[in-house]
Amino acid sequence: QVQLAESGGGLVQAGGSLRLSCVASESTFSRYTMAWFRQAPGKEREFVSVISFVGGGTYYADSVKDRFTISRDNAKNTLYLQMNNLKPEDTAVYYCAARLGASVVGPYSYEYWGQGTQVTVSA
Repeated sequence: QVQLAESGGGLVQAGGSLRLSCVASESTFSRYTMAWFRQAPGKEREFVSVISFVGGGTYYADSVKDRFTISRDNAKNTLYLQMNNLKPEDTAVYYCAARLGASVVGPYSYEYWGQGTQVTVSA
């Protein structure tokens, strides 16, 4: 069973940066497509970014494109999300997720989830 653990969230002012990390529990991490989602209070869980198991294919939601960068280190079983030029509307709980197969943006397609890490961006 794959277990995921996010870290790196916190409080930051608008325009600042944070780097989120997600550590997976097993050595087959490199075979999984990995993604980031986020959920703000009272809102639906939304897609942020995804990276293929190879690591060369990435995709971003329009709301974060050119500000966020997703990457992975398969040797460390770790997924990253570098977030730059943060905005108050980025405030949410951020979740990492994993699935076997192709990259998709729908949250229901992902088999494994972390517990989330809070990101708060102040004006």
